[in-house]
Amino acid sequence: MWCQSCREEYEERDAGTCKECYEEASETEEELKREIDDLKSKVAFLRLASPHDLVSTTDLVLHASSSTSPSSPSNPNSSLCTTPAVPAHRAVLISRSPVFKAMLENEMEESRSGIIKIYDVSYDVLRSFVHYLYTAEVLLDEHMACDLLILAEKYQVKHLKIFCEKFMTSKVNSENAVASYAFAHRHNAKQLLEASLSLIMDNMATLTEREEYKELVEKDPRLVVEIYEAYLTRQVNTAAKDLTLQP
Repeated sequence: MWCQSCREEYEERDAGTCKECYEEASETEEELKREIDDLKSKVAFLRLASPHDLVSTTDLVLHASSSTSPSSPSNPNSSLCTTPAVPAHRAVLISRSPVFKAMLENEMEESRSGIIKIYDVSYDVLRSFVHYLYTAEVLLDEHMACDLLILAEKYQVKHLKIFCEKFMTSKVNSENAVASYAFAHRHNAKQLLEASLSLIMDNMATLTEREEYKELVEKDPRLVVEIYEAYLTRQVNTAAKDLTLQP
């Protein structure tokens, strides 16, 4: 019999299509399902809680600050960078972030002044962050993904954090696995953590020779212990599986 897709001959039990075409179609279907789920997630993220609250002009601004702490009382603008402000709408920020929601719906300084200071971040990162809040899209490189993930975690923008984590996970390799593992641990990025740990364990033979490993031993030896515990667990499970397969 002949496959209806590729016209190649196939066994009668395969019922209408050959094995290769069936597997390819299944992969395409799964990919389409993922794309649909991503689109639904994006639509849900972009939906405003109160569309009628969105005024035609922006009603607040965000300032990037290189400082890690608020300004001193004597000079409230001392920590602001000389970079331009990033305009935004209250309704958008409130709908995207529970942190902004609490900040802007209560009698806090930011709500009264219409000025939000974002500390320890560059203007480019802040601009990309606000752009994502409006579009659910952003152009990433590895540095931008790290910075945006930290900002997304701080302001509880889960959609952006997942987006950045997926990108970073796709970029994990033997060169950056240790650094990625430490970063993922600090910022509770489970998918990135698992991908990094798996790659580290695949290259345990050369792990101790890497500078990143030596730095991790000094800065956070607890993570080194976790790596070896995971590796030993994998070894034990592999050995047990091999024993069960023996005749």
